[in-house]
Amino acid sequence: REKGTERPHTGEFNLHFEKGTYICRACGTLLFESSSKFDAHCGWPSFDEAIPEKISFVKDTSLGQTRTEIVCKSCEGHLGHVFNDGPTKTKLRYCVNSVSLGFIK
Repeated sequence: REKGTERPHTGEFNLHFEKGTYICRACGTLLFESSSKFDAHCGWPSFDEAIPEKISFVKDTSLGQTRTEIVCKSCEGHLGHVFNDGPTKTKLRYCVNSVSLGFIK
């Protein structure tokens, strides 16, 4: 909620690749399917697409740069940021804090 981030390579879902669905830890909203997860080698869980209509996008000008923050559409909890430098066909990289996620097998 305070829009912070965990240190890279420390989150429980960074290198987690089980089949299932990632949810908002705060409210339980379904956010990402495991089929959209990939290792971006950035230190945070990365996805190339979100479940439609579950994430809101907010302009973030903190840290002297312009980025796109992603928040849970249901509870407005901070999830991370999305970048247009992904290696897959969507060209997106949703970079998400593990602490903001839960997982359902």
